[in-house]
Amino acid sequence: MVGIVRSMILLAILLSACDSICAQDRPAKEATRNSAEIGTDAVLAAKPPVNKTVEELAAVAKKSVVVVTFTGRDGQNQGLGAGVIISDDGLIATNLHVIGEARPIRVELQDGRKFDVTAIHATERSQDLAVLKIDARNLPALPLGNSDDLQEGQAVVAIGNPLGLERSVVSGVLSGRRDIEGRSMLQIALPIERGNSGGPLLDLQGRVHGLLTLKSLKTENLGFAICINSLKPLLEKPNPIPMNRWLTIGAMDPDEWSVLPGGRWRQRAGQISVDGRGGGFGGRALCLSTQAVPAIPFEVGVQVKFTPGDGAAGLVIHSDGGDKHYGFYPSNGGVRLSRFDGPDVYSWAVLREARPKSLKKEGWNSLKIRVESNRILCYLNGELTFETNDSNYKSGQVGLCKFRQTEAEFKGFRVGETVEQRASDELVSRISKVIEGIGTEDVANAAAVQALAIEDTRVVDLLEEEAKALDLRAARVRKVAMDVNAARTIAEFQKVVKAEKVDLIRGALLIAKLDNPELEMEGYIQEVERHVRQIKNVVAEEASEDVRLTALNRYLFEEQGFHGSRTDYDNRSNSYLNEVLDDREGLPITLSVLYIEIAKRLGLNVVGVGMPRHFLSRHEPKIGSPQLVDAFDRGRLLTAEDARAKFEELSDSPWKDSFLDSITPQATLERILRNLFGSASETHEVERMLRYTDAILVISPDSGPDHMYRGILSYQSERWQQARSEVEWLSNHDSNVSRADIEKLARAIASESQK
Repeated sequence: MVGIVRSMILLAILLSACDSICAQDRPAKEATRNSAEIGTDAVLAAKPPVNKTVEELAAVAKKSVVVVTFTGRDGQNQGLGAGVIISDDGLIATNLHVIGEARPIRVELQDGRKFDVTAIHATERSQDLAVLKIDARNLPALPLGNSDDLQEGQAVVAIGNPLGLERSVVSGVLSGRRDIEGRSMLQIALPIERGNSGGPLLDLQGRVHGLLTLKSLKTENLGFAICINSLKPLLEKPNPIPMNRWLTIGAMDPDEWSVLPGGRWRQRAGQISVDGRGGGFGGRALCLSTQAVPAIPFEVGVQVKFTPGDGAAGLVIHSDGGDKHYGFYPSNGGVRLSRFDGPDVYSWAVLREARPKSLKKEGWNSLKIRVESNRILCYLNGELTFETNDSNYKSGQVGLCKFRQTEAEFKGFRVGETVEQRASDELVSRISKVIEGIGTEDVANAAAVQALAIEDTRVVDLLEEEAKALDLRAARVRKVAMDVNAARTIAEFQKVVKAEKVDLIRGALLIAKLDNPELEMEGYIQEVERHVRQIKNVVAEEASEDVRLTALNRYLFEEQGFHGSRTDYDNRSNSYLNEVLDDREGLPITLSVLYIEIAKRLGLNVVGVGMPRHFLSRHEPKIGSPQLVDAFDRGRLLTAEDARAKFEELSDSPWKDSFLDSITPQATLERILRNLFGSASETHEVERMLRYTDAILVISPDSGPDHMYRGILSYQSERWQQARSEVEWLSNHDSNVSRADIEKLARAIASESQK
């Protein structure tokens, strides 16, 4: 979408420089019936509409203009645009680029009411149009005009949200018409800013003739609107998509979770979050695991944190899929084990309640329930907290719950015969010895405070200095933790890239784990295998390669909604395969990795094609011609000419036929690492850059420039021994690095390390 809009803007700039307006065919108008045919009374009754002043028009029309926002990968509002109510039962017209892709969308009315979009009623990508549906009635809709009747020079009014200034009004005239990349556009002499997109273009009678979409970069007070007549076919033949199919960003996987009505549940990078009031008693919201519960005895565990402090969130067992279940959760500064027998206050019993010292007031708390044949055991942070023989419910689903206005996060959800959440005493002891002396903190009691209070006035300064020292030590411990994670991960990464058959899924997940120590790889590997099973379930074992490829494309891109990231391309989440699997959104290379590996598991030979700027894949069948595939564009099949056109759209460099050569799995993983290195260098994140360089050198151990990078990064992060080792390596190898640069680095290391 971003590429389309950019190309439209460039074309609009060129067209705006033209002196003449291109002629455009218009449909013949129906002949007007004369008064003799329809009767004098009818003529008198059919008074021509009266033009309003801009002030009068704005007072009425602003009630029909909405603010449209969509949520990004971090859960925060990312997009801002406008829309216009076109039916009183909740249809809203806007631009497709305003709503992002696969993201939660919300609209706000002028009266302050906010609605989550429940369906994408209709879309047309080629026209950049979308119609949204909200659950509301008796809304102030604006009538649609006939954009073919709008005359050049005619007065028009635009309403939008420029730069976040809600429902701003500007007036101007229709200055011409343009056809831009197959879109009928109204050229208007008035300013359009970010946030105007999707807002209505009105005549002075209050009829919608267009939707604002583009600003000219050449002329300040010149913009473009899509003709409203292009929207009308969508209203006649909509292609509705419910939000549970539209959403992929943060959407709960329905094959793993069943979400009961109420509350907004999302999953991101292996964590689950929830907000919004639930539909059950006490604002209860439930999210139940669909996996089979083991035979008794079994255990279920999770880590949870939430706000506000009096919130409540935790585990559910023996759920009937509705209002009946047990719940174990921190609440109001304590912890509870409750039994819910129905939807209201009269069917709720608190079985146990306590305020254990092991409950952490902030941060993560570990919860575990062990279910035995005659009792239920509840553990908080590794300590047995409750035991009950209550046996009203003996089977059912397990999952997560939250109450009231709590905003909660969960991680590490597990179900099994046993669930280990607490590190062994032996491991804790070994770690304690390693970090001993880095920093400890004693809680000052009242006597100590009094004793310090009568000391020299400098005591506060001294305590502040000690606190800073502890902060520094804590930072060092965290740095050691990340280094340990990196060392372990790179050792595993080396095994993958040196294997006879490189598993791209495992390799890409290990790259993500370099930055995300808590990433649980096996769960994502199992998710990929589940996708493979789903495709195999609908394809006969003896099916041809073409049939299997078609089934793969249909499943990944139509049913599961995997797509390229157009509104958030530079987000590093697009390079983390776990988050690509979570959100079904990614870069050309990460989506291709997934495509290649699932194809391999279906018995298809699909290879990576390392075209610069836009990674592709190619199906190379046993019989027949190879076929290029663009996983970023929902599996679009390309010719070599299409690929070249895509490259030339993105790059000014000369084309080479070798750009369509296949590349090795190792080279594919290296390219992901270099993408991440580039993003980290833009934000000057030395630690991240160093981790990626370590991994790159596993793949390309003789790369002199990368050894130089590692030397410089080690110097910048005060890893003097490693920096000196790199200088030594560079000095002893034909490294393609200038001798002067090596000596300069050596002198800098010697100077700084002796301070």
